[in-house]
Amino acid sequence: MRGELIRDPSNIILQDDTVNIKNMEITNTNTNNFNSNEDEVECDLTLSYFKEIMVLACGNILFADDGFSVHVIEKLQDLLTDEEREYVSLVDAGAGAPQQVLSLMDESSKTKKIIVVDIIDYGLDPGEIKILEKDYLPDPEHTKLDIHDWPLSRALREVCDKYNIELKVVGCQAKYVSEPDVVIGLSEEVENAVDEAVQWILNEIRRSRNSRD
Repeated sequence: MRGELIRDPSNIILQDDTVNIKNMEITNTNTNNFNSNEDEVECDLTLSYFKEIMVLACGNILFADDGFSVHVIEKLQDLLTDEEREYVSLVDAGAGAPQQVLSLMDESSKTKKIIVVDIIDYGLDPGEIKILEKDYLPDPEHTKLDIHDWPLSRALREVCDKYNIELKVVGCQAKYVSEPDVVIGLSEEVENAVDEAVQWILNEIRRSRNSRD
């Protein structure tokens, strides 16, 4: 039986094929072990790096539409087939850990494609999905990719160039981000976009696999 994702902000949880990371402390970057401030939780992130496709969710479920990616990854967790789980990792990196996930990539990583899921601020209609590729990522020195000033563009470019990884960003135009106030739940427009994003990611996963077979 599949368990629910645990979102204790002080812990890192690995359940089934999903890595959940919140405010982590890296204790040993060579062995990829992590430590929390309360209960010690060790998580072997190499499971993610040795799969062909990584779906990287960024955002915080506590701040209204900022939780978009969490809802997407939860649905993917239920919809991926057993075969797809063999080559797809689902990583819930929260709002602060994506750079740390990327920093652990090295020559031994098997990742060929990263699909990032997050909210964006492009002045689109709320809930509108926009797909970005590496060459079309905004310059972080002049623009921001998402509402919480996501400083990830440069890291994504560097990692993908260095290790020849294909990049797709599934961005959803947010309507309301409540930070610092806690508001649980998505706006209607963004909630309606979850299934569209999930279907796009599933199609991309299956297209990528078919092209390699």
